[in-house]
Order: sequence, then C-alpha cells, then structure tokens
Amino acid sequence: MPREEAPGAFYVKKFFSHKDFLWKFSLNISEEGERVMSEQILQRGNAVERSRTRTIAQVAMLGAVAGVLMNLEFPIPFLAPSFYQLDFSEVPVMVGTFAMGPVAGILIELVKILVHLVTKGTMTAGVGDVANFLFGCAYVVPAGLIYRFRHKKSRVHAVAGMAAGTVLTAILACFVNAFVLLPAYGKAFGMPIETFIQMGSAVHSSVNGLLTFALLIIAPFNIFKYALTSLIVFVIYKKIRVVLKGD
Repeated sequence: MPREEAPGAFYVKKFFSHKDFLWKFSLNISEEGERVMSEQILQRGNAVERSRTRTIAQVAMLGAVAGVLMNLEFPIPFLAPSFYQLDFSEVPVMVGTFAMGPVAGILIELVKILVHLVTKGTMTAGVGDVANFLFGCAYVVPAGLIYRFRHKKSRVHAVAGMAAGTVLTAILACFVNAFVLLPAYGKAFGMPIETFIQMGSAVHSSVNGLLTFALLIIAPFNIFKYALTSLIVFVIYKKIRVVLKGD
C-alpha cells in the first residue's frame, strides 16, 4: 500500500526543487539594494560636500564685505565724541547668521576683523579689534539662536533675537569701554581718562565720570548703532536670503 505524504510535504519538496532559483533571486535583490544604497550615500555625500563648500564661500564673501564696511565709518556728534564712529559692518554678519547659523556668524565676524586689520591696521595693538569681535558676537549669536529656536524662523523671532543682541551688546560695551578700551586709547594717544570724560561732557553735560560716560554716551551710541543695523537687516534679509540659499 503506498504511503500517504504528510500534509504540506508537497510544498516542502516544491520549495527545495526551486531553492537555487530562490537563492539567486535573493542575491539579485540584495545586490540591487546595495547598489541603490551606495548611490544614495554617494549622492548625500556629494550634497554635503557641496553644501560645505558653499557655506565656506559665503562666510568668506560676507566677511570680506563686512571688513570693507567696517572701514566706511563716520561719527555721530549728537550721540558721542568723534572717536566713536558708526559703521554697518554687522549687517552682512547678521544676514549670514540668520542664513547659516550662529557658528557661521562668529566665523564671518572673525573674517571681518582680519580684513579690517589687513586693510586698515590698528592703533590699539589689536585691543579695539578684539573688543569689536566680542561686541559683534554678543550681537549676532543670541539673535541667531533665538531666530533658529526650534526651527521657527519667523519675523517675530528675528526681531526678538536682534533686540536681545542689541541690549546684550550695549551692556557689554559699557563695561569693556569703561575698563578696557578707554584706558587702551588713552595709552595709545598719550591722553588721561579725564580727557575722554571732558569730550563726553561736551556732548552730554551730565557726564562727569566713567559711570555717567558709560550710561549716557556708550549705551545710547551702541543701542542706536545696533538698532539701526537690525532695522536694515529686517528690511533686506528676505531678498538676500534667496541669493544665499539659491532658491
């Protein structure tokens, strides 16, 4: 009497009769998958490399523009003595910060200072340029962080960020000017601190010491400077962003 096959035995035999085909088929799928993944990884790598190159070029370009603008400075006699001068070098720095982030902003700031040192030099052994770098970072870093907070890049975040940067920079400038820059300028030009106080009192009659000089001269000057810079950035950023992003 012929033995009956166990249930499912037919399918097991069928599977083993086609095992070579199935093995080759699975290998083909695996190889195709690897090829597709390799192409995707290569494409991503190329995209990352292009993005990095683009960022470096934009940092250099914006830093160079900022360095040139730093040389185009002018006094504001109704706000501060003539040795405090206004420039718009922070405009391209802030634009770059909004477009590429706070780290890029710091690098643009650094390029700006280097361009300024090469093209104009320094009269304070670099102290003024270091202070300018610190002021610039104090302005753009908080603005960049707030603007990019949780990836919500809105006009409200931009305004809040620039306002925070302006206030922080004004506070920092008061201390650095009073205790570092003014003594450095005095030493460079052979002038006592009292001479600067007198120049400040010529602008604002209530200036009679370092504290009042900081509160009535340095703070208003820096608030005016960075508020005006913020207004310019607010007006032009969207148009420049299209160029930077290549949209």
